[in-house]
Amino acid sequence: MLILGLESSCDETAAALVTGDRRVLAHRLAGQEAAHAPFGGVVPEIAARAHVEAMEPLIAAALADAGVSLADVDAVAATAGPGLIGGVMVGLVTGKALAHAAGKPLVAVNHLEGHALSPRLADPDLSYPYLLLLVSGGHCQLLLVEGVGAYRRLATTIDDAVGEAFDKTAKLLGLGYPGGPAVERLASAGDARAVPLPRPLKGAAEPHFSFAGLKSAVARAVGQHAPADIAASFQLAVVECLIDRTRRALAVAGPVQALVVAGGVAANGAVRGTLEALAGEHGIRFVAPPSWLCTDNAAMIAWAGCERFAAGLTDPLDTPARARWPLDPDAGAVRGAGVKA
Repeated sequence: MLILGLESSCDETAAALVTGDRRVLAHRLAGQEAAHAPFGGVVPEIAARAHVEAMEPLIAAALADAGVSLADVDAVAATAGPGLIGGVMVGLVTGKALAHAAGKPLVAVNHLEGHALSPRLADPDLSYPYLLLLVSGGHCQLLLVEGVGAYRRLATTIDDAVGEAFDKTAKLLGLGYPGGPAVERLASAGDARAVPLPRPLKGAAEPHFSFAGLKSAVARAVGQHAPADIAASFQLAVVECLIDRTRRALAVAGPVQALVVAGGVAANGAVRGTLEALAGEHGIRFVAPPSWLCTDNAAMIAWAGCERFAAGLTDPLDTPARARWPLDPDAGAVRGAGVKA
């Protein structure tokens, strides 16, 4: 099986070719950091235009890298949401056009499912069910992954995602964009106990996350403490919140094969280290994809396409692009989160 995957949900344009036996034959990616850096975050219109310019050359380069043609692929997988709708439309419409022109099936992939299944691309021994902590710029969720297309949401954020909190902290500290790696680097030089910051919902019976109050506390600390101490204290507060909520989810999830982390924030070393220790406490495996698979990429979309195609799941060419698309549509409403949940 050979799947062409396309990703364009935010500010990364990517194309990849992945086989059913987990070989990444090619992966091409174009970032937009320089374009968005002056604004301190992603500007949707700029992102969409950049996707239009980059997508076709990346696909051609990926096919050339793999030494295959479009006729050789079994299906085209493209992110259909959630994400910035202009960018999502670029990748999905391109995927539809290629599928139609080549007479290939289309697999419309939920970007979150790409993250959720990406650890299985890197680890062939990871089996269902597993508990997934999905932490990115737009999402912070705990999901019980029971199989392809079978996800039970145990917790989500009631306000901001953890990755957004990292980016806002970086902006407050003058570190630029993208913020997560910059905060982690600065935190390594600071005292994590120097700045008293809150741990929202830590210890609460409510299962969810909250980071808006932590962002506000960081804003108040700027100018009162050394930037490195603020970064280190912020990172520790985030880690303690994530561990507390994940520990609670493990208690209610039932038997799982592993504790898995995915999404852009999964590249953070402090987050990985503490989650690995938590998995050890519970006697289960800890699985995290390599860092390049944590951030947005097309290999995870192609792999999700492999898993869905193998299960007989394909999609019609009129499948819509979606700005919001929950993995667990049956999950109950959450206070404050609205459609973000």
